[in-house]
Amino acid sequence: MITNMNKTRQEVDSQYTWDLSSLFNDETSFLNAVESLKENIQSLSSFVNTLNSKQSIIDCLNLYASMTQKATSLFTYAQLKVSEDSSNQESLLRQGSLASLASSFGSASAFIDVELSQCHESVLKEVTSDAQHLKGYIEEVLRQKPHQLSLDVEKALSMLSTPLNAFYGIYNRSKLADLQFKPFEVNGQSFPLTFNSFENQYEFNTDHEVRRAAFNSFSTQLKSYQHTMAAVYSAHVSKEKALATLRGYESVFDYLLFNQQVSTHVYHNHIDTIYEKLKAPMRHYARLIKKEYGLESLTYADLKLPLDPTFEPTISVSQSLDILKEGLSLLGDDYITMVERSFKERWIDFENNIGKSTGAFCSSPYGVHPFVLINWTERMREAFVLAHELGHAGHFYLAGQHQSIFDTRASLYFIEAPSTINELFVAETLKKQDSSPRFQRWLKATLIARTYYHNFVTHMLEAVYQREVYRLVDQHKPLNAQILNNLMLKTIKDFWGEDVTIQDEAALTWMRQPHYYMGLYPYTYSAGLSIATHAAALIKEEPTKVEAWKSMLKAGGTLPPQELVKLIGIDLSTQETLNATIEFITQTVLDIDKLSS
Repeated sequence: MITNMNKTRQEVDSQYTWDLSSLFNDETSFLNAVESLKENIQSLSSFVNTLNSKQSIIDCLNLYASMTQKATSLFTYAQLKVSEDSSNQESLLRQGSLASLASSFGSASAFIDVELSQCHESVLKEVTSDAQHLKGYIEEVLRQKPHQLSLDVEKALSMLSTPLNAFYGIYNRSKLADLQFKPFEVNGQSFPLTFNSFENQYEFNTDHEVRRAAFNSFSTQLKSYQHTMAAVYSAHVSKEKALATLRGYESVFDYLLFNQQVSTHVYHNHIDTIYEKLKAPMRHYARLIKKEYGLESLTYADLKLPLDPTFEPTISVSQSLDILKEGLSLLGDDYITMVERSFKERWIDFENNIGKSTGAFCSSPYGVHPFVLINWTERMREAFVLAHELGHAGHFYLAGQHQSIFDTRASLYFIEAPSTINELFVAETLKKQDSSPRFQRWLKATLIARTYYHNFVTHMLEAVYQREVYRLVDQHKPLNAQILNNLMLKTIKDFWGEDVTIQDEAALTWMRQPHYYMGLYPYTYSAGLSIATHAAALIKEEPTKVEAWKSMLKAGGTLPPQELVKLIGIDLSTQETLNATIEFITQTVLDIDKLSS
């Protein structure tokens, strides 16, 4: 049974797992690629002190691009093997064996940006004129120039890249390999508990005793790791502050937003606007849940309850493909072909097993094809999760076909737009398939509970909390578990007000998400979804605008977010997009309330 979360990786059905052979057929081919990259590193050294002529720069960057693609395949393969089963020692050793290679590669290539930033502008213009695929890379080097350090320091930082970037891996290892949950009991019945089963099953369980007992048991075990995880997180943000200072940024916010090409004004305004204006509609939604279940008090452990407890359509993997093909058909035949291939060629890992990464993600190594991890539960909502992750896949797949490896990654500010707009496209299609009030109510409630709750509430609260953490970091204030817990608890309580009873255990929510190890990532979920909501409305009004949307996907990282969204007619300098999204959420909750009566 694909939804059984207590199987080992060896016990799962391989037809529902991803096939990583497109990266490497076997261990021998993986090791051969490692040796090949090591040889490339030696070859790269011949370009040191030569990047002062057009041809030398072109030859060097072409070799570097090839090496980057090879390294991406190696690191992706190693990471995906760990993601499918973090208890597999062979996979952990394989990933660990790449640490020194990453350090060597980073150190050996550190001279490139330093020498290019010192090169005469006329030479760089010749390069970009003759080699358009290198234009974006050179422009980015020049943009980063004010914050570049000496070659010796850049090489030292590259050599230290493995320990400097170890915190995310330590967090994940603690969470997925070491953190074990004891079964909990309700009325004499024992229930097994894992990270995945709590987040994918028990949080939605309509038996109040089971759901709340699961929350308490889950929180108890989380709490036993709070000091370790706080220490890891504190070390991570301290590293970011040190790098920000070292590179001459005024604050850690300036440092982290620079790569996103987003101003601190846009960042703070985005969080402040959503945090305040989203309270009313989401508290309204919470009251609907409370009323539906006849609860005296709605607690934090109850917020994921389905609004219609006896109605959520089930769905098979094959049925999800049919829904996606119809829902995403407006994106064109080439897009649907990609979706079909993702199922047929096993780009997706559906199975649940012990040690598998929680949640869902998409990894898109350049020159191969994307890979999607999901924890399948057979609920209809999984169609939205798949649509989301295949939105990432489609974005990078199209960008990879039209841009060089240096230009595929769009700003984080936009990165969640292609994924979340797919959820809206699927919802629009499902809406036409069943006009019954109950289905329409379920669909709208799913949009709120999954698409908007996940992206606008869960990740927005993360963003508010994260901002407070970085403010302390900028003030050189110490961090520990108690401080982090207090910040999280205050953030959650301020948002839900008196409509939701927030247990003290909710303070541990910060321990559940890996996003804090990815810079200012959490707020970009709501940024992307606000763009997606506005763009979906524009496409609905004028279907031909879908071509503008696809042009945005193909553009990859060649445009900053403000310029990118202008292609479809969105202006990020105004409040229009944020306000339109809040209005959409507000109206959807009102519709649910009306359908509930």
